Amino acid sequence: MSVFIIGDVHGCLNTYLSLLDHWDPKTETLVQVGDLVDRGNFSPSVLQLAVELKKNFKKEVHYIKGNHEQMMIKYLIGKDKQKNWLFNGGQLTLHQFDMLNIDPGNYLNWLMDLPMVWENDAIKVSHAGLSGIGNPEDPNNPDGYLWNRKPLIKISKLQVIGHTPRWNGKPEFNPDSNSWNIDTGAYGGICLTGIKLKNDGTFLETISVPTDERDIGKIK
Repeated sequence: MSVFIIGDVHGCLNTYLSLLDHWDPKTETLVQVGDLVDRGNFSPSVLQLAVELKKNFKKEVHYIKGNHEQMMIKYLIGKDKQKNWLFNGGQLTLHQFDMLNIDPGNYLNWLMDLPMVWENDAIKVSHAGLSGIGNPEDPNNPDGYLWNRKPLIKISKLQVIGHTPRWNGKPEFNPDSNSWNIDTGAYGGICLTGIKLKNDGTFLETISVPTDERDIGKIK
């Protein structure tokens, strides 16, 4: 099986569905780099889709935790005293749950169980990458897997990350760290990107779909 890795979705359901049309579950493992929620118009539906895909394709589908999932978790368990999540897209997400009469707490356990890393012998996928500073799995480490903005260190595996948008709409390969950043600003009206790799990390192709206007405009 090859690997199809998808960047930050941020509530852009229709865009995500368009990109999933390029996934073949019979031949490709699907990995998503985190930040399913916030910013876009359909965070609850994106979460519902993720849960269903993971349920139906247990071995073929893998979701990892992003910093927006971590902020949502912290808010839902009552530890977000400064309400940082609400100022980073959470208020819109809560409104979307309210409009659908769905309790966001229904997803709490699923979100908490998300791993921070997916990897095989040649590829390591995390939300923000390995900086080499502090414990990468500490959810409060600003240079860890959830929050890092510093340059990545080069390791024995190809790293694939999201987190820091590429506003030119083009994923970037950095040979110095042997890494890909595939966040191409879906919530900002640019595009959502997926990268296909062989299991050994060999590049196959990049697929980007423009952001669907329904995902970011005002809902009529």
